[in-house]
Amino acid sequence: MRLHTLHITAFGPFATVQEIDFDALSTAGLFLLHGPTGAGKTSVLDAVCYALYGAVPGARQGPGTSLRSDHAPADLPTEVRLELTVGGRRLEITRRPAQPRPKKRGGGHTTEKAQSLLRAHDPEDGWQALSRSHQEIGEEITQLIGMSREQFCQVVLLPQGDFARFLRADAEARGRLLGRLFDTRRFAAVEERLAELRRAAEAQVRAGDDQILALAQRIAQAAGPAAYESPLPDAQPGEPGLADAVLGWAATARCGARERLGIAESVLATAESRHTAARHALDAERELAALQERYAETRRRADAVEAGRAAHDEARERLGRARKADLVAPALELRTEAERASRRANEARDRSRGRLPDTLADAGAEQLTALERRLREELGGLESARRAEHRNAEIDGERAALERQAAADDELIRDTESWLAGWETTRQDLQARIDAALEAATRTEALARRLDPARRRLDAARRRDALATQVTAAGERLAEAREHAIGTGEHRLDLRERRLRGIAAELARGLAEGEPCAVCGSADHPAPARAGDGHVDRAAEEAAETAHRSAERARAEAEQALAVVQERHEAARAQAAGTDGAETATEADAAGPTVDALAALVDALTGEHTEAYRTAAGAHAAREALTAAEREQRRRADDRQQADRRAAARTSRREGLDSEQAALDEMLDRARAGYASVAEHTAVLQERVALLVEAAGTVREEESAAARLKEADDRLADAAFRAGFDTPRAAAATLLDEAGQRTLQHRIDAWQAEAAAVADRLAETGARAAADRPPAAWEEARQAYDRAERALREAAAGLDAARERCAELGRLSRRAADEVRALGPVREEHERVARLAGLTAGTSADNARKMRLESYVLAARLEQVAAAATARLRRMSSGRYQLVHSDARTGGRRAGLGLHVIDAWTGRERDTATLSGGETFFASLALALGLADVVTDEAGGVRLDTLFIDEGFGSLDDQTLDEVLDVLDSLRERDRSVGIVSHVADLRRRIPVQLEVVKERHGSAVRLRAADGLSD
Repeated sequence: MRLHTLHITAFGPFATVQEIDFDALSTAGLFLLHGPTGAGKTSVLDAVCYALYGAVPGARQGPGTSLRSDHAPADLPTEVRLELTVGGRRLEITRRPAQPRPKKRGGGHTTEKAQSLLRAHDPEDGWQALSRSHQEIGEEITQLIGMSREQFCQVVLLPQGDFARFLRADAEARGRLLGRLFDTRRFAAVEERLAELRRAAEAQVRAGDDQILALAQRIAQAAGPAAYESPLPDAQPGEPGLADAVLGWAATARCGARERLGIAESVLATAESRHTAARHALDAERELAALQERYAETRRRADAVEAGRAAHDEARERLGRARKADLVAPALELRTEAERASRRANEARDRSRGRLPDTLADAGAEQLTALERRLREELGGLESARRAEHRNAEIDGERAALERQAAADDELIRDTESWLAGWETTRQDLQARIDAALEAATRTEALARRLDPARRRLDAARRRDALATQVTAAGERLAEAREHAIGTGEHRLDLRERRLRGIAAELARGLAEGEPCAVCGSADHPAPARAGDGHVDRAAEEAAETAHRSAERARAEAEQALAVVQERHEAARAQAAGTDGAETATEADAAGPTVDALAALVDALTGEHTEAYRTAAGAHAAREALTAAEREQRRRADDRQQADRRAAARTSRREGLDSEQAALDEMLDRARAGYASVAEHTAVLQERVALLVEAAGTVREEESAAARLKEADDRLADAAFRAGFDTPRAAAATLLDEAGQRTLQHRIDAWQAEAAAVADRLAETGARAAADRPPAAWEEARQAYDRAERALREAAAGLDAARERCAELGRLSRRAADEVRALGPVREEHERVARLAGLTAGTSADNARKMRLESYVLAARLEQVAAAATARLRRMSSGRYQLVHSDARTGGRRAGLGLHVIDAWTGRERDTATLSGGETFFASLALALGLADVVTDEAGGVRLDTLFIDEGFGSLDDQTLDEVLDVLDSLRERDRSVGIVSHVADLRRRIPVQLEVVKERHGSAVRLRAADGLSD
């Protein structure tokens, strides 16, 4: 993958269109991306990532983060366009994020949706559009590059801070990073799947064991006392020996139950024989007692029959007289009914005549009927008058309704006229509210444009004051480092001078008898020089030299730290002053505005903005209120017109009702005949007709009842004479109803039947013989029989229970055996899956290093990364260091992701956390480059022709920096380019091709500085 050109518009700190020619930067192979802090160096990399993947790196993409530049004009849209070659195809990607833009009509802004465009270049047809879909473009780019956004940001952008932390991190942190880069989710999924299978198999085994234990509990319940001889196995679900223990225990319970079955059968046989003997004895005593009681009862009944003989004879005589009187009963009943009917007719006639006028007290039925017919004719003539009276009442109701409508319309007209009188004032007030809200909206936008810069200046002023203290402290540390370096230098020179003065004694120590002198060549050494007091040897001089170099490094680091802090302080001071580096402050205002002054300005602008925003927010409500008021005005005007039309219609309706009611009143006056209403006249006539009808009927009924009574008297006298009674009264005294006759007959029949039965029982010889024997002792025999029967029932119940217990134990035991056989394959599967899950999870005893499967795969990847990183680390450290992977366990943690460094000077292996700052940088750089190579191979071997390295070079000394740059320069092999993102000043002298990001007041800009000059 090679980058060609990048166009950035209104993106991040870049307010205008910025073009970056990566082809020109890549000509030298190594180029520098530099600029002051906050200028936008990282935003260039963000733009590349956003063009490819539609999102910036995850560390800089948070909630509420906007990609649009705050310095850009409102009509200039945010856009990133990248031209690159990947997979042998030249592509152009254009992306626009969702962003606000001014409305085409009216004021305010609207949000424009995000847009994307992918084009491909064809040598013959030129640029051709491929897709405008975000999803399709993302899938196409990911497939061509072969890396996700996280892998791209880790491999192409090489964030050094992450790898410095990676060096010092523990195994868990390394595992998380490597897992994201190498996508080992499938191995973690295998672990999780095996764990799920283990849990599922364990749940099945436990469920099966629970079922077996439940059956064991049921067996214990069914076994009863037999279960107490041996306790239930004390095993938990999941234990291997549970099934065999339950089966053995069930067999023991079955044997005990069969023994108790045999005992129950013997007990039942004994109880049956005793029960038979007791039953025979009880039957004999019962039979004797029954015969004795029968004879005693017979004697009592014979005495009772003799005592009732006189009453029996009297009843027979009375029944004979009653049956003769039955011949007169019909005539008596007929005469009684006729007398009752005559009495009712006389009472009804007296009541009806009492309500008639005195003139009709003695009137006959024909006269009353004729008068009734005349009154009915008069009632028929009042029917039309009743309808007229009902219509007259309806007219009164309609007139009242018209009056109510008139009153309601008058109230409506008064209310409408009152409301319309104030309409103009209401409309003007609402329009004034709308105008004020629109003016406040304009003021809100102006204040918002002032508020954001003021807040940034306030933040910068706070950083400026904090950095001022750091500048002072860094200056003091630099002064101390300089003094220490000067002191160690003077001490080194003093020791060197003293050693040179005593060098003769040092050379003399190397002389040997007969050996030539290294200075003069003579083999004779008559007076060798001797070391005096305070002699300095080579070791002391080298120690002083080492101390001086250490002090010089500390001085250089202090100078660099001071320069960095001063640069940050200067940038913060310029931003707080509002110049952003574009202007130079005078001596008078070099310090810039104070934090308090800027805070007061921010508070004032915030208050004004909040008040203006609150006022502007009422624009919509004011418009809605005006629209509602206009609708109300139109509605009330329409209501007034409708009320006027209804008033005219009511006047015409009143005139018609008055004319109709006058005609009805004239007809009703004639029909009332002096009564209050026609209805009252009608009711009086109807009441008179009813009285006449009732009186005529009672007169006729009284005459008919008197005739029937005379005829009944004649019949009764004749019937009594024929039945043999002197008078009808004597026949009535002897008369009995049917129930009385049946009672007498039953009494007679009962006495005769009882007398015959007593005679028969007195003739029985068995009862008389039993009466001569002693009284029967059947109660004692019954108690003995009850005891025998209870014993028999208990023995039968015990036998049934024993049989049922044996049958239930057999059935439950067979079920338990079936459950054990069915659970066998499940238990074997659980053991197999549990071994695999424990092995992949690192918890099995077979896994000696306790490494998870995912950790094992990542350990292999880390070993590849360490090998690839060592090839460059050796060059950067002059052959001193190499990275090695370690799978040793540390403490109680699992093994697999350890990372150590081997120091060739000592030959020892130590932890990467012991490296110094500079050593950590080039070690992390080598690790990043090695990881880039491994991830690239993992992603399919896509060629990466452009790499970026972000910060960290300030911690290197000159020699190490040269070695690191040599390694980076070697990356240019096969036409690869490397961009270094740094603000270290020394790199500007070493790397001629540079892309400078300039921070200005109205937005940042980029400048390309090539080997032959500067271009925008």
